[in-house]
Amino acid sequence: MPKKKTKRWSQRVTETSNALDLEEGVFSWDDPRRIALSLKYSADASNRRKTSPFRSAMSMLNFYINRAGKNLPRRQRQILDQAKEELRELYGKPRHPDV
Repeated sequence: MPKKKTKRWSQRVTETSNALDLEEGVFSWDDPRRIALSLKYSADASNRRKTSPFRSAMSMLNFYINRAGKNLPRRQRQILDQAKEELRELYGKPRHPDV
């Protein structure tokens, strides 16, 4: 049997994503607006993304939230959910209907 890998595929994707160059620790920050601005800057500056800047930024944020799962502290989850709303606002998208 092949030896079990120690890193998860999702960690590898986050660390080596070829679509966006993220600031280090962006998902651990306490300010939702700052997180959204950083993601927007990274998505807008990227020439390697395969979709719109908004979709790329939102996808990376959702990917991180989903990857963290139950291990994400409630307070940080709230901050990241607020960052989603900030990102929508920065790109002029309508608010999410569940908010």
